[in-house]
Amino acid sequence: MKVTAVIPAYQEGARISKTVLAVLPYVDEIIVIDDGSEDETRLNAWREGAVVLRHGINRGQGAALRTGNEAALKRGAEIIVHIDADGQHDPISIPQLLIPIQQDTADVVLGSRFLGGEAVGIPWSRKALLNAARTFNAFAVGVPRSVTDPQSGFRAMTAKAVRMIDFKQDKMAHCSEILRLVTRSSLRWQEVPVCVHYSEESLKKGQKPWDAARIAWQLFLGAFVG
Repeated sequence: MKVTAVIPAYQEGARISKTVLAVLPYVDEIIVIDDGSEDETRLNAWREGAVVLRHGINRGQGAALRTGNEAALKRGAEIIVHIDADGQHDPISIPQLLIPIQQDTADVVLGSRFLGGEAVGIPWSRKALLNAARTFNAFAVGVPRSVTDPQSGFRAMTAKAVRMIDFKQDKMAHCSEILRLVTRSSLRWQEVPVCVHYSEESLKKGQKPWDAARIAWQLFLGAFVG
């Protein structure tokens, strides 16, 4: 089965080369979506062998993932892996995401930092924010409480699942929207442990406490207005 990694990237010129090289051994193809960067993200990803697509402006991670998914399907991907560009997601966990799909026991596999996985360097404040997101997703979005890591962007999906999951959110709310669509569909899904490394740089770029309110508002608009 052809495995394609889709990597959304914004201003990741200093890190994208290392990420692409680390992911390459585990997949057949890498598609990097340069989401309107003003640095050398696109050039550095291309130099390391990635297929590179570019947004003219910064549209958001959700929009970049949609662009990458569409390209991966057109290029014959049978399994699509979503992984961050900043090195936070450890590619060594990719085989764990692939096994349930390859064994035909799941259509969507979600990486979890808290299901026996490892979150290296995670501060207590980030862990508290993620726990709050879990509660929000359960009560406001309708995601099962059994999902241990609803804000994880480290996932693998079959081509069939990608076609079925028609998510609309351009920004960070796409994680919750994808989960809602997956758990309400007929798709088979499960979580597996993954390793995530938190650096000072990735923590600066990560979600802040006020982002939870922004995500909630985006989901409300998507669910009840748009």
